[in-house]
Amino acid sequence: MAHSLDILFTPFSSKKLDLANRIVMAPMTRFFSPDGVPGQNVADYYRRRVEGGTSLIITEGTVISDPVASPHPNVPHLYGEKALAGWANVVKAVHEAGGKIMPQIWHVGMARRANEAPNPELPNAGPSGVLHNRKKIAEPLTEQEIDDLVTAYADSARAAKEIGFDGVEVHGAHGYLVDQFFWEQMNLREDAYGGDMVKRTGFAARIVAAIREATGEDYPIVFRFSQWKQQDYDAKLAHTPEELADFLKPLAEAGVDIFHCSTRRYWEPEFEGSDLNLAGWTKKITGLPTITVGSVGLSKDMMSSFKGEDSGTRNIDDLGEKLENEEFDLVAVGRALIQDADWPNKVREGRMDELQDYSPKKLAELV
Repeated sequence: MAHSLDILFTPFSSKKLDLANRIVMAPMTRFFSPDGVPGQNVADYYRRRVEGGTSLIITEGTVISDPVASPHPNVPHLYGEKALAGWANVVKAVHEAGGKIMPQIWHVGMARRANEAPNPELPNAGPSGVLHNRKKIAEPLTEQEIDDLVTAYADSARAAKEIGFDGVEVHGAHGYLVDQFFWEQMNLREDAYGGDMVKRTGFAARIVAAIREATGEDYPIVFRFSQWKQQDYDAKLAHTPEELADFLKPLAEAGVDIFHCSTRRYWEPEFEGSDLNLAGWTKKITGLPTITVGSVGLSKDMMSSFKGEDSGTRNIDDLGEKLENEEFDLVAVGRALIQDADWPNKVREGRMDELQDYSPKKLAELV
């Protein structure tokens, strides 16, 4: 093992979160919880990743209590007695293995395909009822509906704390509901939730503040955001560091403890004139810990995998160097960790020749 990777296996400590090492399991949707209830298979799946050397699990997206939050009947809920009991069992399994775990709280918004989702007769929910091409397919969310959604996020976070989760992550990335409020292509509102970039953060800031009030000052809140969208891979919320600072400030002030900065390739600089990636810039601007993510250990990005392209392994010495330089604090691993639950242990022990190439064809068997 290259010396530069030793830092991956050093402890992380912040005001509200202590971890055994710097490796996080990235949230990845699985569709393995019938009627929204995670079973023993889910507990076994996440426990296995902790046994393989992962210190923090961020679960697949778990939806709030809203009839159009979920994209599929088999996506887990973060509300209701049965679902919460299922998650309590997952938390117990992860803790017994020595790891920590947070749910990712999710609402898909306008990205929902009604014919595949629960309550198909209901229209989607979005800031302006439009798709990314500004085609209107639903009515804009009313202020009362926004209030109800904020409450639902807070209720799920409160429930997460009560059943033992070690924190929560708000999904504010990839073109889903929270991100749709950020994105000027989908947020055409002229009230307090629309307009310039700062106003478009209003919905997310309210969610974070409500979660903080519901869970207390000491409970960790992670916020995941991205520039790119599933609907537009080249989209950018912020084109300069100054715009990124304007975007991040309201979220940090609302109570975010850690930013999870989603990119397609972690090694690519975010802005011209600097080698810092999105996580690096976010830490520099806010002073808060950040998680980097994006094709860790793999030569091709996630979108190539969606097209059925296999991905080879990629040297990650540069990842260790960036951690040594304190550009970011934690590293989220996605597809490589689906394929190989022992990926962290193999890297730690220098068994790089045993790391597996990623084949999308195996995904259905492994998730």
